[in-house]
Amino acid sequence: MENPHHADGAAAVRRARFGTLPERIRYEDMTEVKTVAPHDPARYAHDPERSWTSFSCLAVDLGL
Repeated sequence: MENPHHADGAAAVRRARFGTLPERIRYEDMTEVKTVAPHDPARYAHDPERSWTSFSCLAVDLGL
């Protein structure tokens, strides 16, 4: 068993070195509410001129 006076001394040294724990943060303070942009149908419309940019081709990536 440990000496109770040694444990108290170790606790005092630990408190002196590290201090106390910070105050608990509430969940409401950890989250942030942001407004989103309204739905824009043109954003998801098909554009045949730029449709090739959304695909990946290994042969093109390697320059073959």
